[in-house]
Amino acid sequence: MAEHVPAAIGASFAGAIGLTGTSGPGLALKSEALGLAVMTELPLVVINVQRGGPSTGLPTKTEQADLLQAMYGRNGECPVCIVAAATPGDCFHMAIEAVRLAVQHMMPVIFLSDGYLANGAEPWIIPKVADLPAIDVHFCDADPAEFQPYQRDPETLARPWAIPGTPGLEHRLGGLEKDDITGDVSYDPANHEHMVKTRAAKVERIARDIPELEVYGDSVGGDLLVIGWGGTYGAITSAVEKVRQRGGNVSSAHLRYLNPFPPNLGDVLARFDKVLVPELNLGQLYFLLRGKFSHELFPLNKVQGLPFKVSEIEVKIEELL
Repeated sequence: MAEHVPAAIGASFAGAIGLTGTSGPGLALKSEALGLAVMTELPLVVINVQRGGPSTGLPTKTEQADLLQAMYGRNGECPVCIVAAATPGDCFHMAIEAVRLAVQHMMPVIFLSDGYLANGAEPWIIPKVADLPAIDVHFCDADPAEFQPYQRDPETLARPWAIPGTPGLEHRLGGLEKDDITGDVSYDPANHEHMVKTRAAKVERIARDIPELEVYGDSVGGDLLVIGWGGTYGAITSAVEKVRQRGGNVSSAHLRYLNPFPPNLGDVLARFDKVLVPELNLGQLYFLLRGKFSHELFPLNKVQGLPFKVSEIEVKIEELL
């Protein structure tokens, strides 16, 4: 629930992984608390199971309209990492990935699901615990004489995770701007700009730590790429398969990492003449892709509280081909 976000921040401060779940209205309600997690640079995972909106909207129906809220729905320059699951079974694996990224990079991660995935089902083999990916957790054990709360890892820019009760590692946290390295409250203009850019750079560096985007179909390129995210995976994949069986030169790719994007996304888009972006919103991924890449993009939008039919995407593919 939304009111649990501050409690989850407290858990993260104490050395646990703070995790809570909500929907779009709850994410809006606790945007201020997410800003606190960004400023304090603590690992936190917030799961948003998207539903029809705005306000109470369609509380039992699916939608993908919270992507821009996850990207920008906080005051100030306040970037977070964003991941999304593609299938019901994928929710398990991407939840683990969200925790890994939050801990390794010391930042909040928003995990986007949706009503279609939450109410869906698929055959799924329960993995053995020994086969799950390891998450390296390191609590700061620095010499108290040398400890600095915002001293950064040169690779990830993550600050140390110093948990309460560690002798000599007492430090102050809060929502006021921090002085670089020391973590003291700072109103210095140059320091504020430096810290804003540093927090943005932390998110961008996650691109070094995530897999490249894979293409189903013709990885070398072609006439049309259909790119999606979240619960549209099944409909997109089925539509592309049907058109390919009829000889259509179409491929697909599905984004599980939305902030930052996979490092090869620009290269993938450049291999195709046209790119179709189906979404259960009015074009939010389309908006982000247009802002970052110069490529010919075509939106396909549906906002009915219902998932795409395979035929709806299939018809649009044929039209563009």
